[in-house]
Amino acid sequence: MGYQNHPSGSNSFHGELKSCHSKPSKGALASMINSEIGAVLAVMRRNVRWGVRYIADDDQLEHSLIHSLKELRKQIFSWQCNWQNVDPKLYIQPFLDVILSDETGAPITGVALSSVYKILTLDIFTLDTVNVGEAMHIIVDAVKSCRFEVTDPASEEVVLMKILQVLLACIKSKAANGLSNQDICTIVNTCLRVVHQSSSKSELLQRIARHTMHELVRCIFCQLPYISPLANESELHVGDKVGTVDWDPNAGENKVENGDIGGVSDTLITEKDCSSSEVAIPETEPKNEEKETEVSDDVNVAANGESVMMAPFGIPCMVEIFHFLCTLLNVGENGEVSSRSNPIAFDEDVPLFALGLINSAIELGGPSFREHPKLLALIQDELFCNLMQFGVSMSPLILSTVCSIVLNLYLSLRSELKIQLEAFFSCVLLRIAQSKHGSSYQQQEVAMEALVDLCRQHTFMAEVFANFDCDITCSNVFEDVSNLLSKSAFPVNGPLSAMHILALDGLISMVQGMAERVGEEVSASDVSADEEGYEAFWTVRCENYGDPNFWVPFVRKAKHIKKKLMLGADNFNSDPKKGLKQLQTMHLLPEELDPKSVACFFRYTGGLDKNLIGDYLGNHDQFCVQVLHEFAKTFDFQNMNLDTALRLFVGTFRLPGESQKIQRVLEAFSERYYEQSPQILINKDAALLLSYSIILLNTDHHNTQVKKKMTEEDFIRNNRLINGGADLPREYLSELYHSICDSEIQMIPDQGTGFQMMTASRWISVVYKSKETSPYIICDSASHLDRDMFSIAFGPTIAATSVVFEQAEQEDVLQRCVDGLLAIAKLSAYYHLNSVLDDLVVSLCKFTPFFAQISPDEAVLALGEDARARMATEAVFLIANRYGDYISSSWKNILECVLSLQKLQILPAHIASDAADDPEPSTSNLEQEKPSANPVTVVAQVHPSATPRKSSSFIGRFSQLLYFDMEETKPLPTEEDLAAYKHARGIVKDCHIDSIFSDSKFLQAESLQQLVNSLIKAAEKNEASAVFCLELLIAVTLNNRDRILLIWQTVYEHISGIVQSTSTPCPLVEKAVFGVLKICQRLLPYKENLTDELLKSLQLVLKLDARVADAYCEPITQEVARLVKANASHVRSHVGWRTIISLLSITARHPEASDAGFEALRFIMSEGAHLLPSNYILCLDAARQFAESRVGEIDRSISAIDLMSNSVLCLARWSQEAKNSVGEDEAMVKLSQDIGEMWLRLVNNLKRVCLDQRDQVRNHAILMLHRAIAGADGIMLPQPLWFQCFDSAIFPLLDELLTFSVENSRKTFKKTVEETLVLATKLMSKAFLQSLQDISQQPSFCRLWLGVLDRMETYMSTKFRGKRSEKVHELIPELLKNTLLVMKTTGVLLPGDDIGSDSFWQLTWLHVKKISPSLQSEVFPQEELDQFQRRNAKPEETPVPENEG
Repeated sequence: MGYQNHPSGSNSFHGELKSCHSKPSKGALASMINSEIGAVLAVMRRNVRWGVRYIADDDQLEHSLIHSLKELRKQIFSWQCNWQNVDPKLYIQPFLDVILSDETGAPITGVALSSVYKILTLDIFTLDTVNVGEAMHIIVDAVKSCRFEVTDPASEEVVLMKILQVLLACIKSKAANGLSNQDICTIVNTCLRVVHQSSSKSELLQRIARHTMHELVRCIFCQLPYISPLANESELHVGDKVGTVDWDPNAGENKVENGDIGGVSDTLITEKDCSSSEVAIPETEPKNEEKETEVSDDVNVAANGESVMMAPFGIPCMVEIFHFLCTLLNVGENGEVSSRSNPIAFDEDVPLFALGLINSAIELGGPSFREHPKLLALIQDELFCNLMQFGVSMSPLILSTVCSIVLNLYLSLRSELKIQLEAFFSCVLLRIAQSKHGSSYQQQEVAMEALVDLCRQHTFMAEVFANFDCDITCSNVFEDVSNLLSKSAFPVNGPLSAMHILALDGLISMVQGMAERVGEEVSASDVSADEEGYEAFWTVRCENYGDPNFWVPFVRKAKHIKKKLMLGADNFNSDPKKGLKQLQTMHLLPEELDPKSVACFFRYTGGLDKNLIGDYLGNHDQFCVQVLHEFAKTFDFQNMNLDTALRLFVGTFRLPGESQKIQRVLEAFSERYYEQSPQILINKDAALLLSYSIILLNTDHHNTQVKKKMTEEDFIRNNRLINGGADLPREYLSELYHSICDSEIQMIPDQGTGFQMMTASRWISVVYKSKETSPYIICDSASHLDRDMFSIAFGPTIAATSVVFEQAEQEDVLQRCVDGLLAIAKLSAYYHLNSVLDDLVVSLCKFTPFFAQISPDEAVLALGEDARARMATEAVFLIANRYGDYISSSWKNILECVLSLQKLQILPAHIASDAADDPEPSTSNLEQEKPSANPVTVVAQVHPSATPRKSSSFIGRFSQLLYFDMEETKPLPTEEDLAAYKHARGIVKDCHIDSIFSDSKFLQAESLQQLVNSLIKAAEKNEASAVFCLELLIAVTLNNRDRILLIWQTVYEHISGIVQSTSTPCPLVEKAVFGVLKICQRLLPYKENLTDELLKSLQLVLKLDARVADAYCEPITQEVARLVKANASHVRSHVGWRTIISLLSITARHPEASDAGFEALRFIMSEGAHLLPSNYILCLDAARQFAESRVGEIDRSISAIDLMSNSVLCLARWSQEAKNSVGEDEAMVKLSQDIGEMWLRLVNNLKRVCLDQRDQVRNHAILMLHRAIAGADGIMLPQPLWFQCFDSAIFPLLDELLTFSVENSRKTFKKTVEETLVLATKLMSKAFLQSLQDISQQPSFCRLWLGVLDRMETYMSTKFRGKRSEKVHELIPELLKNTLLVMKTTGVLLPGDDIGSDSFWQLTWLHVKKISPSLQSEVFPQEELDQFQRRNAKPEETPVPENEG
């Protein structure tokens, strides 16, 4: 039945008295009551009336009041054994009799009330006490009917206060559950009467009375969560006689006579000199089902109502009380509060009091209201209607209270108040805050505060967007709120005010709420821009409004449809016919138009021109008539009065002016109304005639041009016999008449532009719409729709925040702006809105001190002292660090800030270093790393201007002096200067600018490329910027080694442009060259696939201008050497080695660079550590150049020769490896040829060094050449290579050495030259013997042999300064003899052999005889020749056959 359902053992109400009082013992209870009896008697005896009666006549009986008290005194001590079984009426009634007596004075009544209060607060009886309900009832009834003689105003006020105390104690008592619904209503009634009476009493009584009323409401409605819903709540009738509070309309003028509270009027006057508002709950018009019940069975209704009200208190009394509180808000006859009315003429006291009580009830009842339909219905209709009316009052205090109630309703019951909340936002808050409708500044501020409070709720904006902006039948509240806040935050033609800051706070709260939800949304597919086909948009429903997986796609689709509908509405308003066709192409209407779809388009689409709708519906065309009837069918007129239905119907379009069109429209309306509400009207014709009559009455009564107004009798007379020949009930017509007179039917409905004033007709539409609307979507903490919301709000928010940030002076406001902008940055990054983030960064950069036209010293000061500049700078770099992935074009602005800081010399020293940078700075950046000894002076000189600029800053004073006397010593900075500089450096350090570049490895590809391009672009300003940007570019490149391909081409082209366009040494080209070397050195170990590409970049060094190359040759070589030592094992290709060796080769003749270059070459070639087939020939050529170079010591040339000769071991190793791995096939032959070519190149290079002018080098080279040739034994050389070796190296070497020796002998013939000839001769002899076995069978062998003999013969015959060389003359015969013996032994030289055209034997001895005639007999004695001839028995002239190789 809707009664309390507490947990067992819990108190009924607040236990706030529990801590103050402990339950007395049974004996103490009797003593306490005895003392209270004594107190009452004592006060009574002080009164002359009671005291005289005892003295005058001892035989006279005592007064019944005294007698009852004395009798109670006799009994109380006999009950102490079990007080729970004692009927409380026995010890309460004597006190109540005193209270009810009209003979007692105020002091006696007051003491009696105190006694009752004491009994209640000490919990003498509880729910377990017998007959406790009756006891509580008689207490309430007695207090309600309290009577006493008024002796003085003060005593009267004391009694009234004690009445309030007792009533409140009843509610808070442990026995309060014994109170009935009627008792609760009586308590509230009595308290309200005291509140009303207190208006003419003291301020203290007024405050206590109102406070008690608040406490009563709180105590009652705090029980709502514990009350189960009524099983038959339909039995409740708001306004039934039982339980209502009936007030005398004239009570406001009465005074308390003889202390008769019960006789005081029951009416609360809201305006002393104006119309009154009844406190008693009036007989409102019941709904039809209730009306039928009352008409059919009044007795049962009364019986049911009385039964309900006498039951233990619960929902019935709460419904009565809440409805009564709502009636306190009924203002005027038409129920509207004009925002332009005179505020003095309206007493705000009563509405404020009622609103405060309502707010308390809602705060405590909260969500539990939704469990009880009657209470919820009161909130949805009557309460909200009154809130809408009072919301536009001129009183800011009332508006503030209304907004507090609405906020509580939103937090507790928003799912049941969707349309009501929309109406309140649009018609009250937004309308007032817009400041276009005569609202005062105070009203605007209150409305704005309410909006901001709502925006601070975590899910408010998300729910507003989902429920209103994404509902085709609702307005775009989210857009309206966002636009209003952004416009209100703009200070237009005036200073920044509190309103601007408040609006800004709402905007920032909105975006911060979105930012907090980032990352928690469920995945949902975007709505396709192209719909598959037509779908009746008004029938689209969500399968589950509680599951985001269902409602998120649904509302996105609905928003998409709504946008299309808005476009379609614009097209329709321009041209209805073309508009309908375009709607078909947009799939909003079917390909073949049908009346129902057009009717639903008119009915559910906002923004349509209602004049055009009216004309279309009133058209006589058959299709338009069908549309009209379908349009009427979209309304539900069940249980609706005719005037209400008519208001709802004509509120959706403008009734046409032509009578025939009006006739058709009203016929359709009447037919639909009669179909759904046939209770009184007998047919649709009656509905039509009465509708016409209502339209005429509305025009007559509300048209100012009509002077003589239609009376009620006229209206009733005009409608006689229209109901099928019978009259309609007079009461029915009278009700219609007054309804129309009190509230006009809006015949010209609003067009949906702006925020309209709420009227009775519009409220009817709101209530009707609330019954049809889709369920309210409750949003959780996930960011389901935040991207859609952010795309709408970001533009106005950035603009408004930037303007406030520019004009604000308070640091907390500036910080709030920064917080908002950072939230926008977070959202922009998360939703990949790069352009938004760029705009934000550009906007922030404008507030940094680097873009203003100020001197450098002023910029340093601004950074430390100007909060706006400091916060903007910190925000810019915070965004760059956190959200760099999504920055594109604004890298340019960020880099301009960085460059400005670099010019001011307050950047961290390691700003341009990469993560793996050496701890020791290189020579190229020592100057950058070194802190300035006089930073302030340096800052002041960065941008010298043509004339000294006046400056109030202390740094400016120093810079001005420089212009007066340039020869003067520069003043040292003061402590203040240094402190400012130090502070600025600290701020910049906290910005972590270095992290932007060191963490660029985490940037997305597109942003990284934008950063690189921006660095290159920023380098165009001046050389200092170019150098610094190049450092940053190199650091970024090194930090992105894992994806170097993304940016390498761009970086290389930039560096290449610098190198090739610079003709003189400068820091920029130095940074470019060493940057390339650094990049290669760092990346080669990690990017083997890019080795050639990276090393190719080193060719830029070879393209340097000669002057530039010479200036940096030594450090370049050192870097190349370092690169080689660190990465030689990673270089495999010929292209890569060619670049490296080329760089080393060019240093061979450079005085400073040759040592480092040779050390690098030694590292490569020593012991063949890094010699490869791909770099072998390159290394040989480089070593030869070092050997030939005379820049270094002779020892270095000798070392270079050794490196070349020792490399033959590598050839042997490679040859063996090839033999083992390849085998005897074509590949092996090819590899052998390659190795042979390398060996031949080795021989030729050594041969060139053998011609060196330096004797020691030359002779050592000949020896090493011999070693290289000797090393050929381990190499699989192709046979033709030996011939090439002799033809290209050995023979030319001997010829050139001989020529060289002869020429030198003309001056002087040194022994070293003679030694050279000896070594060369030995070389030829040994090379011949080494190759003899391989080449002896070759066709060209004879030619080669004759060449050897020719050189020997030449050397023997050559004279130096007129005489022959003794050593050569001795050596050659010996070498020749040894050679001939070997040839004899191996069978190459035998008598009679015929090789070539002439006899090989004959040719040999022909040349040998010229050298040493006796050699033939020594090698081939005559005996051996004879023996050989006999054995062969051949003619002596027979030639030796030629062997085939």
